[in-house]
Amino acid sequence: MPKLDLKLYRGYVNDQELVVTGHVFKSWAPDKYRLDSKGIKHAVAILHMFRIKPYPNIEVTLRFKNLEVTTKTLKDGYFRFNLPYTEDLESGWHRYDVSCKIGEFGIVNCAELLKPYKGKLGIISDIDDTFLISHSNNFFKKLYVMLLRNVNRRKIFTDVVKHYKALSEAGQTTDLAFNSFFYVSSSEYNLYQFIVAFARLHKLPKAVIKLKKIKAGISDFLFTGRGGHDHKFEKIKEIISFYPNLNYVLLGDDSQQDAYIYERVCKLFPKNIKAVYIRQTASTKSKKISNVLLNISSLNVETCYFEYSREAIEHSASIEII
Repeated sequence: MPKLDLKLYRGYVNDQELVVTGHVFKSWAPDKYRLDSKGIKHAVAILHMFRIKPYPNIEVTLRFKNLEVTTKTLKDGYFRFNLPYTEDLESGWHRYDVSCKIGEFGIVNCAELLKPYKGKLGIISDIDDTFLISHSNNFFKKLYVMLLRNVNRRKIFTDVVKHYKALSEAGQTTDLAFNSFFYVSSSEYNLYQFIVAFARLHKLPKAVIKLKKIKAGISDFLFTGRGGHDHKFEKIKEIISFYPNLNYVLLGDDSQQDAYIYERVCKLFPKNIKAVYIRQTASTKSKKISNVLLNISSLNVETCYFEYSREAIEHSASIEII
């Protein structure tokens, strides 16, 4: 029997187009390894997430409502459906299915896709050191917590959930409606399920998650989350272009390039960005980051450089986005 596994990611749709993505593997998908093991068992599980074997050129079939379309995976096992879609669809989360088959052996998985509520906020947030404490400025400490602290022991910043829930609920008139969240990170798709599990554990808003190209080797693991950050800019640009009628709040931190990326985004979309939030991760504020935020402010975008989430909450209330 051939080895075959399939991993799907949360998709998204507007009034004209639908986007669904995933990976096919010759090995177990990264999400098959436990995230709650302790000590060395957890470290082994994390390393296994980077020892995957993508399956190129395999047929995959998407089924959503009355839609059924087949494509093939790319060299790295990745597939993406960009499809015209003009059917009436209510706002919120909707289930879709993808299947693939080798000979007589097949697999079917399901996931969800998002249609945002009209006229509301879109919230785009970084992950590491924005809500998940990751120590991105310290390579060895980051490696330590990733390998030896399971999902139950990883920490979240105080009051982040309170802030994100307030942003999710802002301006909504029913308990079912919500503002749409997008988590965009330099972490690779190997860690997708870890991020989903962490967000669910801490009751963060459900989000479309856009990550970096999947890695397929232990040597790649050492460089997880590192390298260029242009992909974050491209992912954010893609989201805003896909939903141009939303106003956006951008949240990040000063440990990497978030402020510079958000400055570029604000220059491209001067009417779409309501506010930029940057978390202070060092003992003092960076003068360079402060200057970047000052420039963003000159574009009539609200900014907040904060150490504690309560400061961000107070700022959001003061500008009436929560």
